[in-house]
Amino acid sequence: MHFTKKTVSEKRSDFSKKLKSKKLLRFPGAYNPLCAKLIAEIGFDGVYVSGGVMSNDLGLPDIGLTTLDQVSHRSSQIARVTDLPTVVDIDTGFGDCKKTIEVFESKGLAGCHLEDQISEKRCGHLDNKELVSTDEMIKKIKQSVKARKDDNFLIIARTDANSVEGLNKTLERIKAYEEAGADMIFPEAMKDESEFEKVRKVAKGYLLANMTEFGKSKLLDKKQLENLGYNLVIYPVTTQRLAMQNVEIGLKSIFNDGHQNNIIDKMQTRKRLYELVEYDKYNTPDKKITDFSTEGHE
Repeated sequence: MHFTKKTVSEKRSDFSKKLKSKKLLRFPGAYNPLCAKLIAEIGFDGVYVSGGVMSNDLGLPDIGLTTLDQVSHRSSQIARVTDLPTVVDIDTGFGDCKKTIEVFESKGLAGCHLEDQISEKRCGHLDNKELVSTDEMIKKIKQSVKARKDDNFLIIARTDANSVEGLNKTLERIKAYEEAGADMIFPEAMKDESEFEKVRKVAKGYLLANMTEFGKSKLLDKKQLENLGYNLVIYPVTTQRLAMQNVEIGLKSIFNDGHQNNIIDKMQTRKRLYELVEYDKYNTPDKKITDFSTEGHE
């Protein structure tokens, strides 16, 4: 039970309508379902599930080691806890775009993005990436579009060409991917406003901007991205980075001090956690499970 009100179909339909509004939609990355609930509570437009974050969560580098089962299972857990649409990173398609789209659509996702790297991919903001040919990527996009049953399930084509082949080749790929049927284009590792703007001038459809920290892209704010004509922005690894930095600080404090008294103020309280998981909604007429007080647990 997660007390969501919308069906998967409604989530996708609402997402499609919001994209048509031309307003910038913001999708922070969720590294687990509880994080997705927080994203929804704060008021964001949607949830993003990063392939890199998924790999990191398993203690692996982001080089295409995760499986379709692993990513689809975890992203399904994240997608089902809120009424927000969830978009997932499917890397290079897990070897079978038809099957991959069918699986993610059946598990309640609102869309996915597919990239044009070889299967031994790299994080989009690292050097020395290798790409598949434009023709091979076009085949993948067409397979993906044909495989979906719900037209509102968003097929996003990501191109990593900018840091491999340069901007002009990137623009050529974008045109080809749109002609192949991609609903949205994700131009990875754009360096600055000028490059984002050049993509917008060429692309006819929706555009996604990746505002990941410590990468090749200048971090632009909401207003800047709106003015550039982008439709969706993701913050893929932000929440995981925030969490892991604070976990590391806390663990070192306990190790060095022998107790956690010096870091209590950095922790989410018991009361706040119970609010977020909606503890009180699990009460029934026959049994009240919130028959306790959280006073002193602030």
